[in-house]
Amino acid sequence: MTRILVGTCGWTDPALLRSGWYPSGRRDPEGRLRHYATRFPVVEADSPYYALPSPRTTGLWADRTPAGFRFDVKAHSLLTGHPTRPSALPADLRGHARDEALLDEVWARYAEGVDPLRRADRLGTLLFQYPPSLIPGPDAEAFVTAARERARDWPFAVEFRNPAWWRGDQARATTALLTDLDATAVAVDTVPGLPTSMPPVAPVTTPRLAVVRFHGRSPHWGTGSKEDRFRHTYTEAELTEWLPRVHTVAEHADEVHILFNNCCADAAVGAAQTMRSLLPPKLPHQRHEDSGIARPAP
Repeated sequence: MTRILVGTCGWTDPALLRSGWYPSGRRDPEGRLRHYATRFPVVEADSPYYALPSPRTTGLWADRTPAGFRFDVKAHSLLTGHPTRPSALPADLRGHARDEALLDEVWARYAEGVDPLRRADRLGTLLFQYPPSLIPGPDAEAFVTAARERARDWPFAVEFRNPAWWRGDQARATTALLTDLDATAVAVDTVPGLPTSMPPVAPVTTPRLAVVRFHGRSPHWGTGSKEDRFRHTYTEAELTEWLPRVHTVAEHADEVHILFNNCCADAAVGAAQTMRSLLPPKLPHQRHEDSGIARPAP
């Protein structure tokens, strides 16, 4: 049977804290995570994207969550080619040239910081989210491959933010690349019809795990402030559109993570709760030789 875990992209967003979703007495760092873990079995940790995590912090995350809980941990911005301010790096690395040696060192410290989750069996996957500036081609493939080589002993998921990776004939090449790298391809839901909109394809590139991230359907996707880009309240009908894709993905993967990133007030936790009501916690699993791409229903 395939486990389907539904949760949100973060548990400390200020808008969520202000929404009143956390009850009185559960609003300190420990209480928030413990409360979240009573409601959902998976969460995305996005703070390591902004600053390297410490083993002490991730060790506390593991201690505050039950067996079977999963953290999907975003990679640091420098590791994925995003613009990175010097202040996002440890003080002793801020004057270092932005070269392969720096990437190797940042990776080593990032891995050290995440390792308590792996040792406690709380790690779902590392999430390498690549910026829209990373367009398909040999240089981009080499960049992703180098990252995978550093993380060769880790679960590794890739989300592309440039839609060209999943359009037309390129989709097959992208699937082949991630399959060869034993990397989970991350499917996404965004507003349709914009030049920056991501196609709602659900590729399965490793049998261990499939990931779907729901970013909301704001018409400001790709532009504006964070609140503009991710402000959306999913309807039940919008989530129901994804059920055939999730069922197809579940036929090819041992575990499916569904994460909501429409992080305005309590919209993400509300959408996650709705999705959980629409899906069983487990689905029959049937391993296929060639998963291909689970394309959206017409």
